[in-house]
Amino acid sequence: MRVSLRVVVVHPDLLGTYGDGGNGVVLAQRARWRGIGAELLEATSDGPLPAGDMYCLGGGEDAAQAASAERLRADGTLARAVERGSPVLAVCAGYQILGRTFAAADGRPLAGVGLLDVSTAKGTGRRAVGEILAEPLFADLPVLTGFENHGGLTVRGPNVDPLARVESGVGNGDGTDGAVTGRVVGTYLHGPVLARNPALADLLLSWATGLSLEPLDDAEEAALRDERISAVRARHAGRGLLCLGRYARSVLGRS
Repeated sequence: MRVSLRVVVVHPDLLGTYGDGGNGVVLAQRARWRGIGAELLEATSDGPLPAGDMYCLGGGEDAAQAASAERLRADGTLARAVERGSPVLAVCAGYQILGRTFAAADGRPLAGVGLLDVSTAKGTGRRAVGEILAEPLFADLPVLTGFENHGGLTVRGPNVDPLARVESGVGNGDGTDGAVTGRVVGTYLHGPVLARNPALADLLLSWATGLSLEPLDDAEEAALRDERISAVRARHAGRGLLCLGRYARSVLGRS
């Protein structure tokens, strides 16, 4: 199989807070397991962004997020790669960076890279922290599992599709998570999301290679997914019963 991929992890020195660089590791390794040559390159923010076949952006803190966005806008490589059809996976702060605007630490809107027609503002409620389940809406994929940790609320433009419908968790804040435009995918799911959801990793790889990929033995990954999904759904059901119990006691108390 004469295919070779360069997977670029974008600014791990700025967007490496939550271990999302693991998404690049997953993509490269799942390619190699299929006999596809793969180079994994960590592109730090002190140099120009290299040419690549796939790009991954991760989560980071406010000041680092702003610095990464500024460098990516000035560099222009990522925008040109998207124009060529290179897949991009952006998580949390990386997802916000790819939008039109996102919030600075003090709430001021900052310019994003503009590869997704989304805008993010700081939420006024509690920070979204915890396990999240979401049903994909743009492709025939199984339920997505991950961990979210963010304080932003993201609004999609009129022609941008969500990545998924949230079953449990917060995501964008409107019952959906993420956004998809062409081969650019944004999400709030950490995990890393591709380690937890290998079918999503394979979809991105198929976009990058143009190949119909043979399935891999994902028994271990499936066991982890089943454990996480079952735990979240059980917790969600328990909360529902607790709320029902409180409602019943309040009704009985008034009768």
